[in-house]
Amino acid sequence: MGLGFWGCRGSTVGLPWVWVGLRWVLGFGAAVGLPWVWVGLRWVLGFGAAVGLPWVWGCRGSAVGLPWGCRGNEHIPTPLDATSEPPPLFDGTTRLYISISCPFAQRVWITRNYKGLHDKIKLVPINLQNRPAWYKEKVYPENKVPALEHNGKIIGESLDLIKYVDSNFEGPSLLPHDHAKKEFAEELLAYSDTFTKTVHTSFKGDTLKEAGPAFDHLEKALHKFDDGPFFLGQFSLVDIAFIPFVERFQIVFSAQWNYDITAGRPKLAKWIEEVNKIDAYKVTKTDPKELVELYKARFLPQH
Repeated sequence: MGLGFWGCRGSTVGLPWVWVGLRWVLGFGAAVGLPWVWVGLRWVLGFGAAVGLPWVWGCRGSAVGLPWGCRGNEHIPTPLDATSEPPPLFDGTTRLYISISCPFAQRVWITRNYKGLHDKIKLVPINLQNRPAWYKEKVYPENKVPALEHNGKIIGESLDLIKYVDSNFEGPSLLPHDHAKKEFAEELLAYSDTFTKTVHTSFKGDTLKEAGPAFDHLEKALHKFDDGPFFLGQFSLVDIAFIPFVERFQIVFSAQWNYDITAGRPKLAKWIEEVNKIDAYKVTKTDPKELVELYKARFLPQH
């Protein structure tokens, strides 16, 4: 679902390889190396291990999140590339193919985490800049992420996948039983693509004027139910559908236009604050500096 100019749905953009030598990364965001290299807001495997940082732009344009090491208590495998052998496909293992910083894949990753399916659904990161041929040939002919290998079949498209994972696996339900809330959930999920397209399209024109109504739509939607800070009151698939993109837009609008998307939108501000408390989401977030550089290079007019 969504726009066709992200690498995980189409083209990718590559940036040079950078090697950060045998050095400790000071804190989270220290400049290290000789020559000096800005690592950004990232932990390097929790300790000062040497890592190769290929700042590869994939997933419909977003940065492949590196280092892949540990996210929370989970070890994230190194992304598979054209030189990698495929896993033992269709052997009964359920696999979620992602790109670490793809917002579409992030939706399914959050869903999997929230339902506590770390041992049930194995993450398989794909290097979208240098994709393995077997991924298209043997796994997903669309050659994009996310994709889920389950019960001998492959399922794609992020909005379909978050519903599939919620309804076919154990763990807390992410859709309510209340009829009015279920109806509103479908309305908002259907709007999510319009939201992302509206904001991305605004980059080509009067950005703040054109994007404003999209954020106003979210603010209004968050007033619908008063039994919690989320779209349906309680955390749900609707929040999961929107947060990867709101995460990116909040960072980019602040950096590029010095604009706070939550200004005059108190419900949106509270929603972002509350979502950021959810561990299932926090471990999937992308380095803000990478996001800003991506949007500058990929979406924003060059002068």
